[in-house]
Amino acid sequence: MTSSPSNPSEQQLQAARAALVASLRARRELDDERTLAAIAAVPRHLFVPEALRHRAYDDVALAIGHGQTISQPHMVALMTRALELKPTDHVLEVGTGSGYQAAVLAQLCRYVTTVEVREELGVRAARTLRSAGVRGVRAVLGDASGGYAPDAPYDAILVTAGADDVAPGLWEQLVPGGRLVAPVGPEDMQVLVRWRKVTDGEPERQELTACRFVPLVGEHGRGG
Repeated sequence: MTSSPSNPSEQQLQAARAALVASLRARRELDDERTLAAIAAVPRHLFVPEALRHRAYDDVALAIGHGQTISQPHMVALMTRALELKPTDHVLEVGTGSGYQAAVLAQLCRYVTTVEVREELGVRAARTLRSAGVRGVRAVLGDASGGYAPDAPYDAILVTAGADDVAPGLWEQLVPGGRLVAPVGPEDMQVLVRWRKVTDGEPERQELTACRFVPLVGEHGRGG
């Protein structure tokens, strides 16, 4: 099969991925080689609709159906770095979407539990993760807007959709010293925030960047 701008060859896709990683490396806030290696290791083109494959390594969000998107690579990298993952960590991802973020996280930690409320997206993501050969990810269908107790506790939690605040259940499932990263704020614009759970007192809070995510769906989200 010949390649074309809308049907790139494997060689062209690999070159585009390398160029993307190089552009991310040039961003001061993403100067972290472990995170960049994780981005380089995951073929993003497998996680986007085939019709958009030629744009897989553009630094933009892309529609994946059901009003959802696969986040911009720089945002995936920023959220991943903010979790400060160790090889022994267990991570909860709230909102599987395409499965791409879970695949990136899996490069850096022991195990990822990722939960998707939309059945079609969750089934598709699980299939893509398997076909991409990603290990250490458990893909679950359900509402994790308030956490996912069966696999708790977690060393880190990532929420990949926007809400006014994070649910109390997420704090309860996070180990002391654990990190929680989530976009919070009004629907038209949020702030990506990292919290660190401390033994006593309020979690340590750090605002990272302005952002705009699709609404979190579920009991503790914005919509059904």
